[in-house]
Amino acid sequence: MQVQLKVNGKPATIDVAPNTLLVTAIREHLRLTGTHVGCDTAQCGACTILLNGRAVKSCNTLAVQHPGAEITTIEGIAAADGAMHPMQAAFKDCHGLQCGFCTPGMVMSAIDLCKRHPNASEAEIREHLEGNICRCTGYQNIVKAVQQGAAATAAAA
Repeated sequence: MQVQLKVNGKPATIDVAPNTLLVTAIREHLRLTGTHVGCDTAQCGACTILLNGRAVKSCNTLAVQHPGAEITTIEGIAAADGAMHPMQAAFKDCHGLQCGFCTPGMVMSAIDLCKRHPNASEAEIREHLEGNICRCTGYQNIVKAVQQGAAATAAAA
């Protein structure tokens, strides 16, 4: 089946089988491998993208369910000049990553949280990130990164 999308601001048309997961379409058909496949059961959040502006686990939905959708992956959040998104910079500055496997999904979830709740408390950040598993950091620096990224995003707006 042919599916037309807008991916990272650009039109894209892909031919996929009806049972192709969105994460598979992103990684294999569009060659955007920053979106990771972790658990295949929507538990870990490594595959989180923005679908029409909302954080979605792309391993839990089919590509054909989203004709005309706007998709933003981790590759699509940097500025046009290549500068990191404020949330990416905050994860770097606050040491909010170690192995980096969960980081793209964490960053995408954090961006969604900050759009909807720009002044989220530490407890709200932790609650929102419950669907993203990090096996390395203990989450302390991830929470700090989300707080810093939220402040930087608000200042840039």
